[in-house]
Amino acid sequence: MNELETLKLWVEESNNIVFFGGAGVSTESNVPDFRSEDGLYNLKYKYPPETIISHSFYKRNTEEFFRFYKDRMIYPEAKPNPAHLALAELEKRGKLRAVITQNIDGLHQAAGSKEVLELHGSVHRNYCERCGCFHGLDDVLSQEGVPHCQCGGVIKPDVVLYEESLDDNVITKAIQYISRADVLIIGGTSLTVYPAAGFVNYYKGHKLVLINKSSTPMDKMADLVINKPIGQVMRMFL
Repeated sequence: MNELETLKLWVEESNNIVFFGGAGVSTESNVPDFRSEDGLYNLKYKYPPETIISHSFYKRNTEEFFRFYKDRMIYPEAKPNPAHLALAELEKRGKLRAVITQNIDGLHQAAGSKEVLELHGSVHRNYCERCGCFHGLDDVLSQEGVPHCQCGGVIKPDVVLYEESLDDNVITKAIQYISRADVLIIGGTSLTVYPAAGFVNYYKGHKLVLINKSSTPMDKMADLVINKPIGQVMRMFL
C-alpha cells in the first residue's frame, strides 16, 4: 500500500480527524508564504517584514505598517483551492472535527468549513481601537493609508502581530481537538513557528500525517510523511 492509499484508508476509517495547517495550504491559491524564495521574508523593503508586522512597529509607524499590510498580506481575489475544498467536504461528511490554521486569509471558511480555529487571527475581522466597533475587510481596503472608524479611531486588523499573544481560548480549543483526535493531519507548514508548532506534541494517537513539499523537524515523529503539495494530495477526497 502506498502513502496515498494509506492516508485514504485512515480517513475512511475515522470520524475524528483534525487538520493543522500553515501557509503552504494557501500558496496554491496564489497567497505567498513567508519562507519560500518568493515569500514575504525574501522581499526587499525598507524594514524586514518581521519588523513591520510587529506590535511595536504598528504603534510607532502605523502608516508604513498599513502600506505593507495592504500590499503584501491581504489577497481579496484569492479563492479556495482543492485542499480547502477537500477539508470542508470531509467536515460535511462527519469525518473532520476541526481545522486549526496559522493562516489569516479566511479561505477555509470561504470553502465551507465551519469549525475553523484561526491561531493568528483574520484579515476579515477588524476593530476600532477607540470604540471597539467591528469593521469588515472592505472598510480597510476602501481607505487610503491608515483606515479610520467613523469615531476617528484607527481600525486595527484582528491579526496576531509579532510581540502579541495568541488568543487563550483559541489555544485551549486547539489543544483539546488535537489531544482527542484519532487522526491528525498536518499540512503546508514547516513546523518552525512557535508556539503553534508545539501543539503537535499534544497529539496522543498513532496516525500522525505530515503533508509538506519539503521535510520538517518533526518528520521522524510522524507515522506517515507525504512530500507533495497539499492540494495535490487532498483533491482525492473531493
